[in-house]
Amino acid sequence: MIEVLKSSDAVRLNFLRSVLEEADLHPFVMSASAYPGVLPSRLMVPDGEADMARRLIAEVESGL
Repeated sequence: MIEVLKSSDAVRLNFLRSVLEEADLHPFVMSASAYPGVLPSRLMVPDGEADMARRLIAEVESGL
């Protein structure tokens, strides 16, 4: 698994996870804390999906 994004923004992480799932990727959010927003969480994908995931994240965030 590879980290494609690290953020303390739970809304951003879950939105991007949904975007990646819609693209038939297999992301998951790995939380570093039981309390969202306290420590950054990581958006992870399988090794072979990292490049596609990063491209999709860049496209989505450039359009916001």
